[in-house]
Amino acid sequence: MIDKKNLSEQDICSKYVLPAILKSGWDLHTQVLEQVSFTDGKIYVRGKLTARGERKRADFILYYQDNPIAIVEAKDNKHSVRAGIQQGLNYARILDIPSVFSSNGDGFVFHDRTVTDETIETEISLDAFPSPEVLWMKYKHYKGIVTPEGEKIALQKYFSDGSGRKPRYYQQIAVNRTVEAIANGQNRILLVMATGTGKTYTAFQIIHRLWKSGTKKRILFLADRNALIDQTKRGDFKHFKDKMTVVKNRMIDKSYEIYLALYQGLAGADEEANAYKQFSPEFFDLIIIDECHRGSAKDDSSWREILTYFNKATHVGLTATPKETKETSNTEYFGEPVYTYSLKQGIDDGFLAPYKVIRVALNVDAEGYRPEQGKTDKDGNEIEDRIYNRKDFDRSLVIDERTDVVAKKLTEYLKGFDRFAKTIIFCVDIDHAERMRNAIARHNADLVAENYKYVMQITGDNDEGKRELDNFINPEEKYPVIATTSELMTTGVDAQTCKVIVLDANINSMTKFKQIVGRGTRINEEFNKLYFTIIDFRNATDNFADPDFDGDPLRIKPITQDIDLTTVVEEEEQEDKPIIDELTGAEIIIVPPMVRTASDIGADVYKVRPKQYVNGVDVSVLVSRELYFDHNGKPITTSLKDYTKKIIQEQFASLDDFLIKWNKADKKEAIIKELQEEGVMVEALYDAVDKKVDLFDLICHVAYDKPPLTRKERANNVKKRNYFTKYGEQARKVLETLLDKYADEGVENIESIEVLRVKPFDEYGSPIEIINEFGSKQKYLEAVRELENELYRKI
Repeated sequence: MIDKKNLSEQDICSKYVLPAILKSGWDLHTQVLEQVSFTDGKIYVRGKLTARGERKRADFILYYQDNPIAIVEAKDNKHSVRAGIQQGLNYARILDIPSVFSSNGDGFVFHDRTVTDETIETEISLDAFPSPEVLWMKYKHYKGIVTPEGEKIALQKYFSDGSGRKPRYYQQIAVNRTVEAIANGQNRILLVMATGTGKTYTAFQIIHRLWKSGTKKRILFLADRNALIDQTKRGDFKHFKDKMTVVKNRMIDKSYEIYLALYQGLAGADEEANAYKQFSPEFFDLIIIDECHRGSAKDDSSWREILTYFNKATHVGLTATPKETKETSNTEYFGEPVYTYSLKQGIDDGFLAPYKVIRVALNVDAEGYRPEQGKTDKDGNEIEDRIYNRKDFDRSLVIDERTDVVAKKLTEYLKGFDRFAKTIIFCVDIDHAERMRNAIARHNADLVAENYKYVMQITGDNDEGKRELDNFINPEEKYPVIATTSELMTTGVDAQTCKVIVLDANINSMTKFKQIVGRGTRINEEFNKLYFTIIDFRNATDNFADPDFDGDPLRIKPITQDIDLTTVVEEEEQEDKPIIDELTGAEIIIVPPMVRTASDIGADVYKVRPKQYVNGVDVSVLVSRELYFDHNGKPITTSLKDYTKKIIQEQFASLDDFLIKWNKADKKEAIIKELQEEGVMVEALYDAVDKKVDLFDLICHVAYDKPPLTRKERANNVKKRNYFTKYGEQARKVLETLLDKYADEGVENIESIEVLRVKPFDEYGSPIEIINEFGSKQKYLEAVRELENELYRKI
């Protein structure tokens, strides 16, 4: 007799679990999948080298037609029968599956996600595993499928071209939830899927299932760019063959069943140009709106008129970035998303490329530029005397040297990484994109001499550049390598092998920022595109701190003005800190991959006033910032500068030395001035991080790797200690107000007696009256000193 305790988990699966499943009526070939990996494994990066973590893998997934309806997790017999239930429930949550089973070969624990009473989790024998029909009934209940029509849609198979390609798990969930919502009578549906996760393929499968089941007979796919329509027609939609047409030149042929169209091709300002009215309002059963965060999201948009006209059809909106402003709302029109697959999920699953961030601050950006008296532009016009900053640069004031430095730093990075890495530079406007192309060409004259298409301006007004867009996004085409653009490539451009994104535009819209980041998130393993780098010259990556952003940027090494960017990748590869797989906790071993790289292969701009062009301005790299992110992908620390650390450590050999000097100082302002005189750019540190962080914490973190606290956190820590009880009521109020002043403005502002002359201290009396509450001026200063010691008592 076999001793189960000595059997492996695989033996338990093959000898006990699988036979029990098959005995209850499941078909091994069409309904049972074993050892199902449903993610690709997160990508880990060090320098140019990459490795994948473990895939998420279920022991068994059971299907009814194409629908996954049950999951079974098995353990060896040394575990209890319940040992796999938590893992199974986690996978069931991810895969949207209602029935979960755990087994150790003795029986099953059945967790039924369709019930809420004590029967939610029961133990059953090996002979009592539920039949396909029983679990299909539970699936229908879980999904709210109550009509024969709904069941017919749910049972409609996915399209298969015979290649073995199947929807990924999240695509399957997106398709299922959409068709199920339609089956249940919902007519406005929103799908949110991160850029690079296959929205068009998902849309194709939605249309195919509804069309083949006869639920929707005539379908309109709407987009707002020719490139999107062309990609869709040549891609997955090609399988519709002669049933599909593209609406061109406002010519309408009503004999087709699937229509692809541009908003602009159907509607216009001129009533006679509204070609959509050649169809009857009831002509279409289903309308898919691609990139629905754009034009049609606004109530008063002329494009919205198309959706209003066909309001009896089912409308399905697709976007990576739903738009929610006072004027524009996707959810107000479509309702809450039936499914969301985020950038963070995509990166964690290994379906999307992780990315690094390099933030480069230029002196004219951080400090501002004020023209000297009488400074004129290239045309001899005097420059208005004011301080210009990054919001002005390339919008109203062009500094040639600034453009040149951006091009120089990018070139440095590519020389250390891969000079044939596909790169997109996002510029302020078309004029900026044109000048940037010229600057890149000058810094890469050797490669431009070989082929002038090494760098191309790809903008809405440049026909030559637009013709090269397809070549840029085609992995097989070597040129163009670098594209300078403004708006044309922010959305809908499927750049599979884009490895570098340069941000030299002011990006204040979270929607636009997410779309731009999405240009690099696609993976193409054949061409070794497994991650990408963002080089940010405009602090656009401040958007990472927004709660609406998700995704985990990778840590980047600190870079100063003295370090050439060609060394960044090489230095990162030399790190010896182990990389740990987030799924298994095991160390990831990264080895050089044996794959080829890409280099192995042979809009109108609104201007308030005319720009002024100047040169002769000193522009240099002030600091390149390192970003650290917590496990949720949010910034948690400061901008770091090696030379700042060096200066501080020359003054204070250890953290204890610094603390002694800080605590003994009668006024902290004296230490701050001393550091400034030694070359520490205090204001640059603040600008690089957050004004709410104390300089004390910046120094402790930059020089001694201590986690920083905000001033408010330090003030609250003091309040919690009941430190004020030894003072009278009025003195306590003064000290509490000083704490609030510190939290708002910093320690320098509480050290001067002059602070007692401003609000709200004047409510407590004159400075002399306030000091008298402490007994004397000396005792007041001692109280302030003691307050400071309390603030910095713990770090």
